Amino acid sequence: MENIEIKKVTSHEIDTLQKIGRQTFSETFSDTNSPEDMAQYLEEGFSIEKLSTELSQPTSMFYFALSEGQVIGYLKLNTGRSQTELQDEKALEIERIYLLSAFHGKKAGQLLFNKALQIAEELHSSYLWLGVWENNQRAIRFYEKNGFVPFDKHLFKLGKDEQTDIMMKKIL
Repeated sequence: MENIEIKKVTSHEIDTLQKIGRQTFSETFSDTNSPEDMAQYLEEGFSIEKLSTELSQPTSMFYFALSEGQVIGYLKLNTGRSQTELQDEKALEIERIYLLSAFHGKKAGQLLFNKALQIAEELHSSYLWLGVWENNQRAIRFYEKNGFVPFDKHLFKLGKDEQTDIMMKKIL
């Protein structure tokens, strides 16, 4: 495995965050969604304005995974009011863990997850939670392997398409 480094994203890296966000989301979901829905989501979900707002929130944290100095993926965590659904002060939400497809299966995702676990412990969180698309079996298996269990479902809108996310939780 390559030497993977995890580092906190700064406001000066917003363009890199947008690029890796769009690229990894597109690689992960383009084959299973319409081009129109993907284009709409990538434009709205990864706009510089939206990412800048999220990055400026003290209750949201972004981390890059780097291999040989190149960004290969990222992690987004939310606490408090920044959480997309539960907004439980005792919880830490993993909103996103995405990697370039060339790095799937090379432990970079595990390193990003381990960073989330470290932050949860530092914050004295009672549990981690996340939403994962019901058709993303690779991600579901990854989270199950790391001790997450399903506890609910919610809708996720990708463009005009309403999709079901399985909400999963790991008690700490």
